[in-house]
Amino acid sequence: MKMASAPVDPETLVAELRARAAALGFDSFGIAPADARPDLPAKLNAALAAGWHGDMDWMAETADRRGSPQGMWPAARSVIVLGINYGPETDPLAILGEKSLGTISVYARNRDYHEIIKGKLKDIAGLLARRSGAEVKVFVDTAPLMEKPLAEAAGLGWQGKHTVLVSRDFGSWLFLGAILTSADLPGDKPLPESCGTCTRCLDICPTSAFPAPFQLDSRRCLAYLTVEHKDQIPLEFRVPMGNRIYGCDDCLAVCPWNKFASVSREARLRARPELERPALADLVQLDDAGFRSLFVGSPIKRIGLARFLRNVLIAIGNSGDPALVPLVEARLDADEPVVRGAAIWALRRLAPERADSLRLAYLAREGDSSVALEWTGDI
Repeated sequence: MKMASAPVDPETLVAELRARAAALGFDSFGIAPADARPDLPAKLNAALAAGWHGDMDWMAETADRRGSPQGMWPAARSVIVLGINYGPETDPLAILGEKSLGTISVYARNRDYHEIIKGKLKDIAGLLARRSGAEVKVFVDTAPLMEKPLAEAAGLGWQGKHTVLVSRDFGSWLFLGAILTSADLPGDKPLPESCGTCTRCLDICPTSAFPAPFQLDSRRCLAYLTVEHKDQIPLEFRVPMGNRIYGCDDCLAVCPWNKFASVSREARLRARPELERPALADLVQLDDAGFRSLFVGSPIKRIGLARFLRNVLIAIGNSGDPALVPLVEARLDADEPVVRGAAIWALRRLAPERADSLRLAYLAREGDSSVALEWTGDI
């Protein structure tokens, strides 16, 4: 997008952009030169070489562009990074002890943040284009752009030991959006990393997903496994999943900087009651229409019913509630292998004798498939 206009003094222009961002509900605003992080390509390539991206092949496929804003758009000179606070009203860790309920990550308990932020970014980008004549492009977590380190360079916070951006004002609860522009804008001063000796985010991780501070192996991360991973949840992570059915907030929620956080001002980011404490017994009975209706406008809808039921059935297997056995058995005949496999695991956990009585019949039906291993393998 490019719209010619009489040039404006950069300082004046930035003040206008900040004011507009605040009026639109953004809580943080910062600017960095597009080439502010020349260290990113090497860090990205090291993570890819270690395989930490799991089966997110798109990360490797876009590595050349992802390493720097100018690798994706050579005309970029400045990056405007904006943040919206999505701080929750309640402690996300409290529900982990209520095994009959499902835990949904805070960011997915209402509207998809991509939709909320992108329109606001376009408004600000349009103002920038009109006032400067510069070219602009907007991004919300869907393009090969490394928003978190760029936000660090723009002074919004720093990447904590859990690799998530930490803000002095909003803790770990910031959604990020970015505007790349051909305009040379005055940058903000980066903040120093301020985690100190704290390791709470590393220590609480139920799957030991951090090889070292500031490093994340997605293959061990429940946020990745419950959302991005398409196959069965690896056995070693099923019990640690507990009742987490979409995402994981443990490392974010435990950060001491959250003491300065506040509840989100954006109503569309506050938890819908039906997604804050959903009963596993209700969720496992969803059909496709019910799934789409419950999660309309939610990021959860994009993983599809099968993967969602896989997650719910693992949580049921961890619930210890034998009353859920009939609902588990109803999923043994599901069309999707990931659902059948998770149902078998849950049944063997909750009612091993009942599972033994069904095993031979279902093994014959499965033949040589990977699902058959769920009847005989470890649990």
